[in-house]
Amino acid sequence: MDVRAQMSMVFHLDKCIGCHTCSIACKNIWTDRKGAEYQWWNNVETKPGTGYPGKWENQDIYKGGWIKENNGKIRLKSATKLGGLMNIFHNPDLPIIDDYYEPFTYKYLDLIESPESDDQPTARPVSLITGKPIDIKMGPNWDDDLSGTPDYARKDPNLDKLSPAEREAMFQLERMAFFYLPRICNHCLNPACVASCPSGAIYKRGEDGIVLINQKVCRAWRMCVTSCPYKKSYYNWHTGKSEKCILCYPRLESGQAPACMHSCVGRIRYLGVVLYDADQIADAAADDNNNLVDRQLNIILDPFNPRVIASAQSNGIDDSTIKAAQISPIYKFVKEWGLALPLHPEFRTLPMLFYVPPLLPVMASLKEAKKEKLAKNADPIAKIWNDGWLYDTSTKDLWGTIEQARFPLKYMASLFSAGDEEKVKQILKKLMAVRIYRRHLTVGDIDKKKADLAIQDVNLTPDMVDSIYYLTSLAKFDDRFVIPAAHREQAMEMVEFTGDTKGSIGFGFNESPTRSA
Repeated sequence: MDVRAQMSMVFHLDKCIGCHTCSIACKNIWTDRKGAEYQWWNNVETKPGTGYPGKWENQDIYKGGWIKENNGKIRLKSATKLGGLMNIFHNPDLPIIDDYYEPFTYKYLDLIESPESDDQPTARPVSLITGKPIDIKMGPNWDDDLSGTPDYARKDPNLDKLSPAEREAMFQLERMAFFYLPRICNHCLNPACVASCPSGAIYKRGEDGIVLINQKVCRAWRMCVTSCPYKKSYYNWHTGKSEKCILCYPRLESGQAPACMHSCVGRIRYLGVVLYDADQIADAAADDNNNLVDRQLNIILDPFNPRVIASAQSNGIDDSTIKAAQISPIYKFVKEWGLALPLHPEFRTLPMLFYVPPLLPVMASLKEAKKEKLAKNADPIAKIWNDGWLYDTSTKDLWGTIEQARFPLKYMASLFSAGDEEKVKQILKKLMAVRIYRRHLTVGDIDKKKADLAIQDVNLTPDMVDSIYYLTSLAKFDDRFVIPAAHREQAMEMVEFTGDTKGSIGFGFNESPTRSA
């Protein structure tokens, strides 16, 4: 067992209001400069939608992530070692600027300096790359809130998992719905960007697992842009270097939360350290699709286990980091409560950003259909009502309408569980049970026996429900962001302990992660 520490995140999608405050905070600090105008290290997408860059989830187009071969091992989808070298000077799978958008500004001086005329002067848009006038056809969050639905939302790659009838039903006026998906670099345990870099410029820090790009070593081969399935590595056309989210590590090292998380209006973001077993990474990433989520979660270790603690200490992990892992909100959401899942685990990068799926309401027509059923079977069935959800005490069926909610389970499973609908369903059941129990406590229109039955059915206790409610509704800053006190000091100690001058886990071109010397 090779215990290491990893900074991890949870985003609670039920709380995201799509205000983009996080994106603007990140943009103002890190990418408000020449060559980085189109880079959005943090962006908030509307789902269903094609996202940013367009159709980033479709790896038939972009060739990102890893694939499992017949021999049971994994390799980069973008290329073999030889193929990667052949594509260095011409990469056919590299996104072009039109897949993002050509950054632009306006000729504002024309409004001031135009000569007197009968016509109102206008500020024409000009490209920030060429300086020439352009017609704006795309921009960040161009499809926000389902705008341009036929061109964007209906072309969401996840909709391919649905039947034509299911896809069409999602866009009927009476049930049309959407949710927001904030995205940053996942700082994966098995990052394809690291494995693909021919110059070795990208590395994963040993003290906290943050993935960084050494700007002095980067030679702009841009293989990282292709290999990252989430398209969170960008090329700076002005400096000729690749850049990406650095999880605001200078802020972390001074005890502050990353800018996107600190500024979040909906308080949807949680940050904390988890302990994981690096020896399991290769096997977990190479498992079958239906086992990927479980294998990834199994990598995360119990920070209270004496054996884990001893192994962590022998690896040079500071006691303050172990303590931070024990009070980490990430461990609670992901392991203790089982409420969060990784985004597209089938990419096999083992992302360390987890999402609590949104609990979307059901249609009014479904409520009426359920009420009719209740009317016909009044005796054996008792009603518990909350946002259109009903509990059938005779069959213990609280979740009869989940499969028919505005977002099909198949769509949500395509995003968060490699197609396993049951995993998403279980989380939605837990979220609904928490609502029912809290309604019993606050409103009082639900019988205690029925509320207890709801949480027991999903293996929750009243104490667990209270903890979930506190962390999702009442938690203070220090409860949501648990940052280890030891950071740079620990990094220096790990360099001495491992003999690794980068203080990182070692990766080779097109290879899975290996233990550093």
